[in-house]
Amino acid sequence: MTDIGESVRARILVGGRVQGVGYRAFTCRMAVARGLVGGVENLDSGQVAVDVEGRRGVLEEFLADLKKGPVGARVTQIQVEWGTATGRYHEFTIW
Repeated sequence: MTDIGESVRARILVGGRVQGVGYRAFTCRMAVARGLVGGVENLDSGQVAVDVEGRRGVLEEFLADLKKGPVGARVTQIQVEWGTATGRYHEFTIW
């Protein structure tokens, strides 16, 4: 686990065929495996939103996972907004 000084926050919007294909569960597994904290949820727009905190390098690797997605998903767009970690998350969950 990193201290808050080394951590950053990424707010990520993922578009494409990402609902109904296990994308949230995949995202949660990838985040937990990398020691990241935050959460993932489906949006009414058909996108998936991810709010995640951890070290920048680890988050970059996590983004590569999200671009691939699980079998059956087809990611066509990822938007990332970088910021300062809040420290409010202690685990990664599906909202």
